[in-house]
Amino acid sequence: DPKFGDQVLSKFMNNLMLDGKKAVAEGIVYSALDTVETKAKADPVQLFHDALNNVKPQVEVRSRRVGGATYQVPVEVRPERAQALAIRWLISAARGRPETTMSARLSGELMDAA
Repeated sequence: DPKFGDQVLSKFMNNLMLDGKKAVAEGIVYSALDTVETKAKADPVQLFHDALNNVKPQVEVRSRRVGGATYQVPVEVRPERAQALAIRWLISAARGRPETTMSARLSGELMDAA
């Protein structure tokens, strides 16, 4: 991303973006990170990474057919998939929050997750 030069943050923005409106997504993320910085008095990018690491899953269940029965088998999650899931979950959780603006919801969700 242009401000922090962080690849994961760019991925997060692209996931947040709706209808190709990247400038809007950037504005939301940057204002959320500013809010986090003022409230938590910590490095916002580091806090973002901490939040993402706390949300990342270690294991997931996959369906496995054996004979006629379907079993749920626990499988370790690949790092790329874990990151993608964490980003997706953070954004959907933020969208479900009661705050008024998306940047407020996102900053609240990041603070709760970190």
